[in-house]
Amino acid sequence: MNQPNPKPREQWGTRMGLILAMAANAVGLGNFLRFPVQCANNGGGAFMIPYFVAFILLGIPLMWIEWGIGRFGGKYGHGTTPGMFHYLWKHPLAKYVGAIGLMIPFALVIYYNYIVSWTLAYSVFSFTGKYSNILNFQGMADFLAAYQGKVSNSYFPSVATAFLFFCITHFCMMWIVSHGVSKGIEQLAKIAMPLIIIFGVLLLLRVLFLGTPDPKFPANNIANGFGFIWNPDFSMLKQSKVWLAATGQIFFTLSVGFGAIQTYASYLKPKDDVVLSGLATCATNEFCEVILGGSIAIPVTVAFFGLASTQAIAAGGAFDLGFFALPVIFQKMAMGGLFGTIWFFLLFLAGITSSVAMAQPMMAFLQEEFKMTRKTSAWILGTMTFFFTLPVIFFLKHGFLNEIDFWIGTFGLVVFAIIEVILFIWVFGGENAWTEINSGADIRLPKFVLPIMKYVTLAYLVILMIFWFIQDGWNVLTMKGVTAVDYPYIWFARFMLVGIGACMVFLVRIAWQKRHVIQQRVPQ
Repeated sequence: MNQPNPKPREQWGTRMGLILAMAANAVGLGNFLRFPVQCANNGGGAFMIPYFVAFILLGIPLMWIEWGIGRFGGKYGHGTTPGMFHYLWKHPLAKYVGAIGLMIPFALVIYYNYIVSWTLAYSVFSFTGKYSNILNFQGMADFLAAYQGKVSNSYFPSVATAFLFFCITHFCMMWIVSHGVSKGIEQLAKIAMPLIIIFGVLLLLRVLFLGTPDPKFPANNIANGFGFIWNPDFSMLKQSKVWLAATGQIFFTLSVGFGAIQTYASYLKPKDDVVLSGLATCATNEFCEVILGGSIAIPVTVAFFGLASTQAIAAGGAFDLGFFALPVIFQKMAMGGLFGTIWFFLLFLAGITSSVAMAQPMMAFLQEEFKMTRKTSAWILGTMTFFFTLPVIFFLKHGFLNEIDFWIGTFGLVVFAIIEVILFIWVFGGENAWTEINSGADIRLPKFVLPIMKYVTLAYLVILMIFWFIQDGWNVLTMKGVTAVDYPYIWFARFMLVGIGACMVFLVRIAWQKRHVIQQRVPQ
């Protein structure tokens, strides 16, 4: 039996730093922007039932699977899925299938980091009073559209301001990853996660004491906002879209299927716990999402605009509550500029920690497979992602970002998660996977969890993919609703994704030729 690669790799400085970094990876814009919108669009309390079902049957098992895969790969000197899959499945194709785990986080970075830069810009705008004279929803919509370069008006003549804030955000991300795991990512998490929770609690306390802002509309109050979230309309559970939305949100909120958790877990020691640490990560994320994210945006919007208007605003998209409604609301409150600054800086911290996590797989690949230094890897990654983001910035109004987000941030995540479950539980073997997950565990998983991972989680993923494709995939594939003007840009987005995928496969091939990998049997 061959021994794992003994070459020293980077490791987390402390267990708390690891948990905070994993939680920071999971806690992102989806916790504070996407979750409230999904909840409001799908019946409030009715949404929470399938949400927690998916959390238990899909989210937590996938979290343990990805932690297990990551720590397993780290024993052999691999921090990315091409190497991890190579040892799970002794087949020449395994490493190329693992290239998907490089493509997804890389492609996510090129548009997600641009969205993160909006939150930094809006934090500055709130502090300086840039939009302080805009007191209606449409005005804020026009403000964001001008900032994004979709239109030109008195607020912003061009996309130059957005480009500047993107450059700042991009530099921050690359500076952090260039300092490594313990001195860069872990230190960011130790600062960002406490601040996210502190800022969230401050905003939540402000919301709790709002009461009824306008006595003329007694039904518009905080209590009714919370009631909408936690009082389910059981009849809505008959609608498949509610279950689909809830399951999709679990994917986004826990960052499973992204390829980043495996990389983070690869820096664990062979006997470091993954069971309890994975649970702690999930619990921290759910606190930020359900207790903070859901309890801020929905109740305050109901208090100022009413339940019907809140649902109408949420139906407009993921950004409408966070970027349109809340800035207007803050200006109706005492010290609104301060609370607006806190809100958007909270979003920035949540976003930048997730961007860093998604950048790390490619960093690890360049360092480990091509023996590059951290600084060199950061420069290469930074240059590549910078130029790939330019079409996202300048073609935003043509649906470029939305197209990439569907194939990478929706369809791609589910496909990759299915592959992970099959390789780790079925190919590598249920007993081997079970032993790997429980190795060094502070608490051992009960045996009934294994069949859940093997059958229920996999079936859940396959059904989810089928329904997603039926509801959205076919329309996207056939470009239903795309105007003639936008056609070239949508095709460009697709060709760019194909090109990124081909590039990742090519890099994997070169890396394997360079390493002259000696085939080893996986230890039983």
